[in-house]
Parts: sequence; C-alpha cells; structure tokens
Amino acid sequence: MKSLPSKARAVIIGGGVSGCSVAYHLVKLGWTDVILLERKQLTCGTTWHAAGLLSELRGSSDMTKLTKYSMQLYSSLEGETGIATGLRRVGSLSIALTQERKHELYRQLSLAAAHGVEARKVSVRELEDMYPHVDVSDVTAALHFPNDGQCDPANVAMALAKGARQHGASIFEGVNIAGVQARNGRVSSVTWEKEDQRGVIETECVVNCAGMWARKFGARSEVAVPLHACEHFYMVTEPIDGLTRLPVLRVLDEHTYYKEDAGKILFGAVELKAKPWGMDGIPEDFCFDQLPEDFAHFEPIMVKALKRMPMLATVGIRTFFNGPESFTPDDRYHLGEAPDVKGYWVACGYNSTGIAASGGAGLALAQWMNDDEPPFDLSGADIRRMQPFQKNRWYLRERVSEVVGLSFADHFPARQMTTARGIRRSPIHEHLKARRAVFGEAEGWERANWFAKEGQEREYRYSWHRQNWFDNQRDEHMAVRERVAVFDLTSFGKIRVEGRDACSFLQQLCSNDVDVPVGRIVYTQMLNERGGIESDLTVSRLTETAFLLVVSAFTLQPNLSWLRRHLGDEFVVITNMSASESVLAVMGPNSRELLGRVSPNDFSNENNPYGTCQEIEIGMGLARAHRVTYVGELGWEIYIPTDQAAHVFEVIEAAGANVGLKLCGLHAISSCRIEKAYRHLPDDVGSGDHVLEAGLGFAVRTAKPEFIGRDAVLRKLEAGLQRRLVQFRLKDPTPLLHHNEVIFRDGRIAGTITSGAYGHTLGGAIGLGYVPCKNESEAALLSSSYEIEIAGERFAAEVSLTPMYDPKNERVRA
Repeated sequence: MKSLPSKARAVIIGGGVSGCSVAYHLVKLGWTDVILLERKQLTCGTTWHAAGLLSELRGSSDMTKLTKYSMQLYSSLEGETGIATGLRRVGSLSIALTQERKHELYRQLSLAAAHGVEARKVSVRELEDMYPHVDVSDVTAALHFPNDGQCDPANVAMALAKGARQHGASIFEGVNIAGVQARNGRVSSVTWEKEDQRGVIETECVVNCAGMWARKFGARSEVAVPLHACEHFYMVTEPIDGLTRLPVLRVLDEHTYYKEDAGKILFGAVELKAKPWGMDGIPEDFCFDQLPEDFAHFEPIMVKALKRMPMLATVGIRTFFNGPESFTPDDRYHLGEAPDVKGYWVACGYNSTGIAASGGAGLALAQWMNDDEPPFDLSGADIRRMQPFQKNRWYLRERVSEVVGLSFADHFPARQMTTARGIRRSPIHEHLKARRAVFGEAEGWERANWFAKEGQEREYRYSWHRQNWFDNQRDEHMAVRERVAVFDLTSFGKIRVEGRDACSFLQQLCSNDVDVPVGRIVYTQMLNERGGIESDLTVSRLTETAFLLVVSAFTLQPNLSWLRRHLGDEFVVITNMSASESVLAVMGPNSRELLGRVSPNDFSNENNPYGTCQEIEIGMGLARAHRVTYVGELGWEIYIPTDQAAHVFEVIEAAGANVGLKLCGLHAISSCRIEKAYRHLPDDVGSGDHVLEAGLGFAVRTAKPEFIGRDAVLRKLEAGLQRRLVQFRLKDPTPLLHHNEVIFRDGRIAGTITSGAYGHTLGGAIGLGYVPCKNESEAALLSSSYEIEIAGERFAAEVSLTPMYDPKNERVRA
C-alpha cells in the first residue's frame, strides 16, 4: 500500500460521488495535496445503488446552476478520464393526475424558462407516443424536459476519482478515521487507522462527505450534521422484448418514477411515510450491502405501478432492492463550513438527489474553500441554517419519515411539516391554542399562523388558490390596519453582544451606524465583501456596552456564526438570548391606547419616538417596549422575561376588549409587510443580493469608518445598479402571488417574484422581484409594461420603487 502522507492541505472523508466530486474540483483549482480517505471501497455506501436520475430544474436559479453544471460535467468526464459515466439525455416526463398538480406543473414550466431550462407542455396524445406503455386515462397535464436524463452513478464517481488522481489527489481505501482534532477552534489533524497501522495527518481542512455516516462521524468532533438514513425501495424487471429508449417518467401524484435501462424498467417511489433506518447506528462493516425486503411496505406502490404501467404485470421481476439513503430535516442538503469548528467542511445529506447535485455541489464547495466565501448564494444548503437540537436522533427519525416524500409532494404555499412537532413552544402557547390558533412550525418553534373562527376546522386545506384560511387572514390583516392586534413573536432570534469593545465590533460588521445613544434602535444589515446581505436585523443599544440584535428564527444560527467568525481579540461576549425573552407585538392605530391601559409609562412621540426603546411596567411585571414594526403601523414589540410572558398576555388581552383587540397570526404579518414592501431574508434579500440593488441603501452609512462591504457599496455607487428590487400589484384582484412567478417586462422575461402575498388593503396580490435596470433611470424602469405569469397565464401589474402602502411612513410615526 502507498503510505499515507503526514500532511495535507485538505482531507476528504468518504468515497461516494460527493467526496470524489469535492476532491476533483479542489485539484482542478490547484490544490495539489488533497487526500480522500474511504473506510471501505469507493461508492460502497449509497452511490452504488442510486437510481442515477438527472434533472436540471430546481427551485432557485442558483440551485439550477449546480444541477445543470453536474450534467455538463458528467458528459465531459469520459473524454477526460476514459471512464464512461453512462450519461444519456433521454429527457424526462412529469405527469399530473389532479388539477392542483396541473397548476404546479405549469408553474414549473414558467419557471423553467426563467432559469434557462428547456421544457414544454405535452398533450395526452403526445404522451402516449413518447411513452406508449403508460395509462393516460386520468392524466391532467404533462411536461417534457428534453435535456434531463440518467447516468451510471458508480461510474460517475469512479470517473471523478480518476480525474482527481490525474490532477494530483491521493485516494486511499480501507482507511478508518479515528477522529478529527482541532486546536483553538480550527481543524489541526486527522487520526487514521488501517489494519494494524495508525497515523496522523496534519491538515487545516477536513471535508465530511461520509453520507449516512456523516452525523455519527461529525459527532466525534462535536460537529452537528443533522441527517438520518431511510430505506429506499425499487424494483427492476427482467429484460423486455422490444423495449426502446424511453424518457424518465415521474408520476408525481403517485410518488413513483420509472426509468428504462438496458432493456429493463426500474421503478421506485418516494413514499409519503418512509421507513427510517439505522437508529442504533449504521454497521461499520456496511459495504455494498442492501436491507431486507419489505414487500408489504412496497405493495401499495406496486399496485399503483401495475395500473399505471400494465405491461409490468406480464414481465418478471429480476431485483427487489432496498437500500439506505440519508435525508435532512428540511429536504435540503448540507454544504459549507461547520459553525463551531473552522476548517471543518460538510457535503452530504442529498435527499435522493446526490447524483444530480454532487457535481455542482463539489464545484461550489471547492470554490468556497478556496476563496473563503461561497461563489454565490448557497444559504439554502448552508449547514449553518441547522438548529442545535436538530441533531437529536429521535427528532431526526420522526422528521425524515416525512421528508422522503416531499420531493414528489405538492409544493403548496404555506405547507407545514406534520412530524416532529411541538418541540419549542412560547410560554403562551396553550393560551393561543385555547383561542383556536392554527400553528405552523419554524426551526422547531410552534407559531400561530392564523386563528380559526368558532366552529371552523383548525387544519390547513392546501391549494395553489385561496386556501381555507384566506378569509381569516383578511380579518386579521384589517384588524392590524384599522384597530389593534397582538402577535406572538417569541420565536425571534435574540443575540446580546456586550463588552468593552462591543460598539466598535458591531461598527465593523453593520452597514448602518450603531454608535447611537442608549435606547435607540437601528435597522441595519451585515454585509459580505461583495456587498451582499448576510443579515437583516435591528440593533438596540441597551447600555453603553450592551446591544441586542434581533433577527428571524430562520437566520439565528447563521447570524451567531457570522458574529463569532469575525470576533478576534476584541473584549466582547456574544450570547444567544432567544429563550430568555418572549415577544408580544402590539400593532395598529389603537396600540398606544391599549398600552396606556396596561402600563403607566409614556408612549408618546415625544418620549418614545419611532426607533427607540424603553423599560416599562406592564401589568405587575417589567418589560422593554421597542417602537418598531414589520407590518407598517403604529406599534411596539414588547420584550418580556419568559417567566412573566403569560401574565403580560393576559393583562393585554383583558384590556384590549374595549379597543378592538384581535389575536393575529404570522400569515397576517406576511400580507401586511408585503404591502409595505418590507424585505424578507432569505426570500427577497440574501448573500448574493447587493444591498443597494435591494433598495436598502438608506440603511448604509458609507461616511463611517471601515465596515465589511463598504468598498463594494462604493464601487456599486460609482458603477451603477444592474438591477433593482421592485414592488408589484396585480391589477386583477383574483389571482395570488406566492414565490417564483415569472416577471415579464415589455413582453420579455425579466426575473421572478421573490416573495408574495395578498394585499387585503391594496386589493390585490402583491409581490417583490428584481428587474434589470443597467444604465436606466427610475422613470424608464417604471414606465415599462409589466406582467406576472402564473401557471402559464399572464396578469398585468402595477410597479413601484416606493411602498405602495403609506409611502411616507405617516402611520408608522403617528
């Protein structure tokens, strides 16, 4: 055996397609001393039995870039390495059996054009011609993606491995990793074992590509990698006479897929209720293994397959396969640097899309490692998004049983997870439940999304059109606009930054000036070196040396990571305070009157103007009143010690009866904030969106000393904007906007809607979206004709660069 070196620039753990891709792309960037260590043999985990389906279209343009690159890479590897990847662009067909799925497919068709993916509608007659073996009697719609295809997963990995070796990487099989060592918060070495040998490799970069072993392997280094394996079933027929090359077929409403391969049909499914596997750990000797058959579990799928493809009833089954694959809590894979150990990188948890994703993911991670920043916005896959509790194995087992089926499920707006619920609850959760709250889940938090009326069912009835909570949202929305509402915002992320150097530290990170008097609240962003938005937050100065940073529940962990990553020798303490304070938002024109009934403090403009906070007595407790809003009305966020939250809620509710108080949910916040054109991270703004193009230049102070992103802001001011975030209102009051609808400007595709909701005050669907504007004036941008395409139908839209609701902030500052 070739001896293992004692030093390396990077050590990759895991020899599946993901690890081989990372190795290949690192050496392509000039990293000459790259080592890949595989505990058994290359591809022996999940890669060897993957179905090898390749599709280009994903939910965002950045994720679509990665899958398109994967297919381009796999088509070129044979010429580079001599190993055939089996890539065949046979195309794919997606068929719908319901009207709701038809609508979703047509939405995908619109999005495909915006993302540069070729797609077209297929009639039932064409579908029969393209796939003569399928029963089309109940098909409502079909799409054809001609550039999709399939490949040989093991050969893809082997070609990547050979390409990596050709450019200088070293690959060793049969090597166990005993541990990853860190020094001063940074990876320092890897300890390995092989038979009776043991050694250490000094390195500052480790990449965990261990697939379904990644969680257990990460835990050895106290790195959380939340994923869990599930059983995945498929069948392969005997050879079928006369079977010609066929496109990949997905029957989404039956959760089944079909693939022609060498004259046989492989058919499998992503079950609505999957079987988690490996709760007690995955055997260390697992290598090219498969799991026991479970025909009873697969039988419902088989019944659907026999009806959909009658020919299957007349052919023999050669293989009934059951193999494990790993899944994550939110159906998105893990990529990036672990938040707590610098130099510990992760690429795993692909949720049955590992072959399609790994080529692009390997490229993106290699560039990220090389440049110390992602090549574009990868926040959707960034492992820093995960909450600490999500490494819990009981939680993972429950959640992934649902996640498996999500890729083929209807992607309805506001769809909620049903498994692993009730983990994080506000102190007033039971109060809200008793008042008919319908809860959604965010990062483990149970949050009241809407309140059911007396006698109304407290369940979601999903649709692409107006769902059963639409009228509830309208009533809550109008209560905010006309009277007063209370929201439970306890799930906010709250970070205390304090110490002698806290102010100067935050001045380096924040684009706005946070060196303000005690009691002031500053809206700001934290930018990266490209001027992209890493964080969108408020900073409240509590004392001369203590600040409170408030962010969304979704961005708490990335914010903590960003702050700690940039903390050097400053005398600063960063503390996650999210569980120590509850937040009740009192919003609406009657909010001042309501607070005056429960508190003796002065809430006047003179004493408590917009953008300030004060300590208050409320009921028999103490709290802090922050005069800020995310709904565009006069209002306060009341920060209450958790142990007093229930009391304060009861006091507010009792006093609100005479001023029109209504309990409201997060859906009402969505409709109110979209009317005010308030941005939402990560939908409207993110690390790939320049702060000026996002319309947030008012929160940037280039006159203050250096802060991260300042140079990028100055460069953009000089060069001019390439695009701008615009607010849209559909003129027709009937259709809805959610996300990813396509923007047409003067008849040409101009972008997509980043977020949308119904504006009950403005009388139509409202959305935000970026529109190109290079060398254009505001007048030229606004004078164009705009339409929004929804499932193939275009609707005229009004546009604005200023909020359509209360553009002068008169209501906010009342």
